[in-house]
Amino acid sequence: MQLLDGKFASEKIKQEIAAEAASFLAESGRKPHLVAILVGNDGGSETYVASKMKNCEKVGFQSSLIRYDNSVTEAELLQKIEEINQDAGVDGLIVQLPLPKHIDPEKVTETIDYRKDVDGFHPVNLGRMMRNLPCFIPATPYGIMLMLQAYEIDTTGKHCVVVGRSNIVGSPMSILMARNANPGNCTVTLTHSKTANLKELALQADIIVAAIGKKNFVTADMVKPGAIIIDVGINRETSTETKSGFKLYGDVDFENVAPKASWITPVPGGVGLMTIVGLLKNTLASAKKEIYS
Repeated sequence: MQLLDGKFASEKIKQEIAAEAASFLAESGRKPHLVAILVGNDGGSETYVASKMKNCEKVGFQSSLIRYDNSVTEAELLQKIEEINQDAGVDGLIVQLPLPKHIDPEKVTETIDYRKDVDGFHPVNLGRMMRNLPCFIPATPYGIMLMLQAYEIDTTGKHCVVVGRSNIVGSPMSILMARNANPGNCTVTLTHSKTANLKELALQADIIVAAIGKKNFVTADMVKPGAIIIDVGINRETSTETKSGFKLYGDVDFENVAPKASWITPVPGGVGLMTIVGLLKNTLASAKKEIYS
């Protein structure tokens, strides 16, 4: 078993991003600018946004965090998004999920200007990705593809089983892994919680992408020897073992699956770090007008 180390891959790519950001600053007189909106005080969201802001600073981006408490109305939030859409000094806008129940996340996503949608969730970006046109690829799938590239893993001809069908990870991953490219050129099976023979399908997989949001869902008896395991899960549980008071678990039973795998991502320290890299690369591409003019 070899570890797909998100820290190693992300640090390497962030050095490249920092060099490009410095060149952009020298040419344009400004830094790439990412704005994040955070609603409420969910512990996981606080951690994720803080990490995104810290990494922006690390690669030489400008970052701005706009906070609202849970009482913010949907209309107020949408109005702020429209303001940011019109701000030529902002290259990327993300609204951290989850949102309070009285705010429709789909309406929020569709209100963000697709040219600043560096999370890659807008229907325009998802549609362009489906057609293999230039777009902002959803940050987590993008990060996974960058990790596979960094480790020079040849996926051509492999059977990839994606566990989970969300618009954020599972469905985009199935499209990207089937593309005529490397990483890609896989035969892809997209599975989910209602798949009757999920275990049998997983046992056929050369690559498993686990993104179903359930702790230790993928167990050793679902994995054939030598499979590549990509664990997207971030399941938080309270714990007395850590200073933070919580512990993260993946969607894969790492301890028992790792001995059977050829490559496997850890949680934490795997896909989460690469998601941030995907976000940074999308923001840089937006600043440089590489995708949309």
